[in-house]
Order: sequence, then structure tokens, then C-alpha cells
Amino acid sequence: MDYSSSSAGRVTRRQMLRLASWGTLAGSASGWIENLAAKAAPDPSRRKACILLWMSGGPSQIDTFDPKPGHENGGPFKPISTSVPGMQIGEHLPKLAREAKELAIIRGMSTKEGDHSRATYVLRTGYLPLVSVRYPALGALISKELEDDSAELPGFVSVAPYRAISPGAFGSGFLGPRYAPLVVGERSYGAGKAGSRAFRVDDLELPSDIKADRADDRLKLLQSFARDFRETRPGVTPESHNDAYMRAVRMMRSPAAKAFELDEEPDALRNAYGRNPFGQGCLLARRLVERGVPFVEVTLSGVDGRNSLGWDTHAQNFDAVKALCGVLDSGWSTLITDLRSRGRLDDTLIVWMGEFGRTPKINENAGRDHFPNAWSTVLSGGKVHGGRVVGDTGPDGMEVRDRPVAVSDLLATIVKALGLDPTTQNTAEDGRPIRLVDLKAKPIAELLG
Repeated sequence: MDYSSSSAGRVTRRQMLRLASWGTLAGSASGWIENLAAKAAPDPSRRKACILLWMSGGPSQIDTFDPKPGHENGGPFKPISTSVPGMQIGEHLPKLAREAKELAIIRGMSTKEGDHSRATYVLRTGYLPLVSVRYPALGALISKELEDDSAELPGFVSVAPYRAISPGAFGSGFLGPRYAPLVVGERSYGAGKAGSRAFRVDDLELPSDIKADRADDRLKLLQSFARDFRETRPGVTPESHNDAYMRAVRMMRSPAAKAFELDEEPDALRNAYGRNPFGQGCLLARRLVERGVPFVEVTLSGVDGRNSLGWDTHAQNFDAVKALCGVLDSGWSTLITDLRSRGRLDDTLIVWMGEFGRTPKINENAGRDHFPNAWSTVLSGGKVHGGRVVGDTGPDGMEVRDRPVAVSDLLATIVKALGLDPTTQNTAEDGRPIRLVDLKAKPIAELLG
């Protein structure tokens, strides 16, 4: 039973489990709470989902997931131990440190693009930008493969993105409008705290002066005109437009649209996620994947949503990273525990990444600059083998000394973890076949079952 439908004063076992996972209740000595979570049998018909936590601007790997204690490049932050013996992460991620058994840290990322726009495009599509081909974003690719045609919600939802830096990296490319993301919360930049309506979808309700029967008559008339138009002008564009329109109508009429009503959630849970755009975005992501949305991305671009590239810390890196990590730590760790309490963590893959890392050497402005040579990404949930570290950047962090991972390798790992074949092909506008992931990609075998 959900909180929104429970009787006052009653607390079900499921609710007790959730309260425990948020820290509201202490863990039971008998272990019955933990056993309840273990017995939350997943529905075999339930589809897998992916939540991308996108760090706009490029986060500093040394101050988060690849600390360098004892070296001048390490900076003032100290590493902390985690629930996995021998694994250490940055001191401002204590809640994630307790969830380290769920984290697969990839410290060997090595790329060549140090420009925000190009690097964003490469990480989000797997390919360099070309004039001749509009490559789809990862969310569009995955939603095409995993979505249910009868679903009442879009297959790809983008929460609070900053798209201006690389617009093509956030779209559906040659897959067309059908797989374009539903964008929510983009206007929250500059809005400060995430209010109860921050992630509401515009225009889901009929105008107050239009009754349902009148709206139905208008829709029938529109469908008649649209059908005549498509018969005389057949093609992908009219079909895509019609499909998008009808899916929008379906969502307007669906109770599933209440996924965007965060006020349905108890205050304790909303506070645990963090009352900020990123934290509330993570909560929205959980509500969406629970309702069958296969791909949701949540952007962390600033502590209050105002900054567009909050992780772009050329100056005063340590003040900015400390604040950003506070937001990240609560949102991500609560997402993990919340999914686990609902029996959804095993079939929901969480991906943490930005477009590149930051320089190990600290500049004269107490900042770190762009650094694609050696940096980190993290996977969690989705039956990926957690509690592991892949790659080594040595004591100074200047280069990958063991197990380098290319972007295509990372994306192939994500795709396989979701039960998809990386060699699956789509067809571009010019007729050429293009795989989900580059043919040379090598999935990270040690992270996959």
C-alpha cells in the first residue's frame, strides 16, 4: 500500500521497511526488515530501466571517487572508508560510502574530447558529432528498445537538463520525434528550491472552460483532418507527428501522469532525497521507472538549480564540490535505498557521469580544469557487480595505468546490463545501419553477470 492511500495512523510492513531505509527507524536486531526486502520478489514480466545522473560541467574525480591521499594533487579533502574494505571515496559522500557495495567505480575512463559541447555529445551518444548524421542520445536508444508501445507515459524523460551546451546530445536524432525526451523542470534554473510543482508537466489538464465531451469532439475532428493529410502526404514526419500527438492525449487521460505529483510522497522521504531540484528529480525518477518509464535522466548542474555547468570548477573547486556533493550524496543514496525497499534496485541501473573529469593539478585559482585523459564514472543497481573498482590512475591521477575504458566500452556495459545487444542496429536518415554502440566496444566483463 502506498502512503497516499494508507489510513491515518496505520503503518504497513512495506511502509516500515521504507522508513527504515530512510533512517527514520533503526534496523532491527532480528533482521526481519532486511528479510522483507530480500523477499520482495521481482515480477518476471517487469522491464528493466535506467536512471542517468548527469553531472553537467564535468565533476572532479579526485574529489569524489578517485582520491589521491598523500599527493599534492589530492587537495585538501580527505578520503573516507566505505562499506567495502579497501575502497575509499571523497569525504563529502558519506551516505554513498555506506552504499559502496552497490557501487561499481570505473576509474579508468580515458577520452580525447576536452570541449564541453563535443564531450557532452560523445558521452551521451557514443559518437563524435557529424553534419551528416544526427545520432540519438542514449535515452532515446534505450527507450526505443525497452518501452512498451501501450505505455501511457513517454519512454524517455529528462529532468532539469541544461541542453544549450550541446542541444544535439539531448535529442532523439535520426530516431525521430517519437523517441524525443519529455523535458520537465528545465525552467527551474534560477528558481531556487524545488517546489511542489517544479516538475509538473504543462498542459496535461483541459482548460477550465472545455468539457470532456467537447474535447473528445475536437479530437475526433483533428484525427479526421490528420488522416486525410497522411493519406495524401505519406511519410515519416506526418506519422511521427500523429503518433506524438496521440501519445500526449493518452498521457493527459492517464492516472499514470500523477507520477509528477511529488506531494503524494511523505515529507520524510522528500527530505531524505533533499529539497532541491536534483534530490526531488531523483524522487521523480523513482516514481517514473515504477510506472514503466525505461529511461530517466536527472541533471545536477548546481546546488540550487541556478548554475548551468556547476561542476565546471575552474575556480574555487573545493567550495563548489563540497556543496555539490552534499546534494549528490543525499539524492543518490536515497534513490538506492528507496529502490531497494521497493524491490526495484536489481532491475534499475543507475549511471553517474559527466562529460569528462578535472585536472589532478590544482590551478592558481584553487580550481581544476578540463581533463579527459583519466577520470571516473560509476554504475549502481541493475545487477551490476557492485563493491568493485575498475582501473587505476596511479598516485597522481595523471594517466590511466591499468584497465583503460573508452566511452564505447562504458555504453556497451550499460546496454548489456539492461539486457540489450550492443550490436542491434537502427537506420539513419541516409539509410546507413548504425549500431547501438560502436562495433569496437568491449563491455566491462567483470561488472556483468
